[in-house]
Amino acid sequence: MKLTKLKSRAHCVYNLHAHIVFVTKYRSKVIDADILQELQSIFNRLCTVKECELVEFSGEADHVHLLISYPPNVTLSKLINNLKAVSSKLIRQQFADHVNQFYSKPVFWTQAYCIISAGGAPLEVLKTYIQSQDAPQLG
Repeated sequence: MKLTKLKSRAHCVYNLHAHIVFVTKYRSKVIDADILQELQSIFNRLCTVKECELVEFSGEADHVHLLISYPPNVTLSKLINNLKAVSSKLIRQQFADHVNQFYSKPVFWTQAYCIISAGGAPLEVLKTYIQSQDAPQLG
């Protein structure tokens, strides 16, 4: 049986992961190998600043997947907003000629995103474990 490695902070033990998907505006196939590599570098730096870890990263021409480990004090919606805003700005600056072939306005990502909690046991296993607790009986 594989044991989950827990992290700790003052008064808290945790193991939190999120699978995040960002999609390019209009699903344009703007992401090439150089942009994908730069996005990974940008996301890695931003996660480090926010005390998170980019565990895994990859993508295709019109979207990217991030697996992030994060502490409980991080608000995921704020982290996602930061990741999208900063990466969009930097990619549009660094790859302006390429990106401008796809977009006439200063955009890169669609406003939407997908986030899925990840890691740990499947929900049915957790439900069974919680139900099996030796709860005190009412008198």
